[in-house]
Amino acid sequence: MSADILMERPGEKPKTPWLRYLLLGATAIVMLYPLIWLVGASFKSNSEIFSSAGFWPSRFDLDAYAKGWKTSTEYTFATYFLNSFLITIPRIIVTVISCVLVAYAFARFEFWGKKTLFSIMIGTMMLPLIVLRLPQYLVFREVGWLDSYLPLIVPSAFATDTFFVFLLVQFLRGIPRDMEEAAQIDGCNALQLLWHIIVPLLKPAIISVIVFQFIWTMNDFMGPLIYLASVEKYPVSLALKMSIGATEEVEWANVIAISVVALIPSVAVFFAAQKHFIEGATSSGVKG
Repeated sequence: MSADILMERPGEKPKTPWLRYLLLGATAIVMLYPLIWLVGASFKSNSEIFSSAGFWPSRFDLDAYAKGWKTSTEYTFATYFLNSFLITIPRIIVTVISCVLVAYAFARFEFWGKKTLFSIMIGTMMLPLIVLRLPQYLVFREVGWLDSYLPLIVPSAFATDTFFVFLLVQFLRGIPRDMEEAAQIDGCNALQLLWHIIVPLLKPAIISVIVFQFIWTMNDFMGPLIYLASVEKYPVSLALKMSIGATEEVEWANVIAISVVALIPSVAVFFAAQKHFIEGATSSGVKG
């Protein structure tokens, strides 16, 4: 195939649009097949799961979903989903508030040591999280927060998720200051500027923060494993691991079925916020 078929001149209609669709469709199938297989495997028996790489099961029934939902404990997965939301929703709220305030300060104010502090903040992004686990555990043990959700929520209230601060700062730097200057002339103070001018313009970036934090917190395994000891407080991530090790012979269809259910909130949040999420994750600001 010659290069003329694949390369197009500006303003010229593509000569082979079907080729693009074919390549995109093939790539999408390759990327999505593990997820498709996961759904199909939730209807299979143990022997069928390990003997066939195909998606289509020999029979369709919802027994695996019903058994997986009940779990081997006295609690159903409804309890574990509720626990996950009790961690995720407060953490998202404090993350958005703290990161927006810190990013606003770095992007719009001049103060002593600003560049140094910003450099230190960026440097913490390179710090492995495992390095902080032991000192954080000792601190939370001393204040009596073990076996509670506070160690998983409170640190985010101090803008410790520096990636989000960096994302918001970069977005803010691309926002023209014309509207802010006009509002200042009308008598708005810094907080009024933030609430009435900056936050509406930051909507795509804030939605990106919400989506990232939702998915990361729902999938977090190590944090709950370290700080939570009571089974009734476990989130979905720990409950899934517990269902695997609860018996000698694992009913993998039950585990896979409840894994599919556990994916639904994250997938739903992503698609609900897809438009703003992509704009906020790929853009560094707005045009003015």
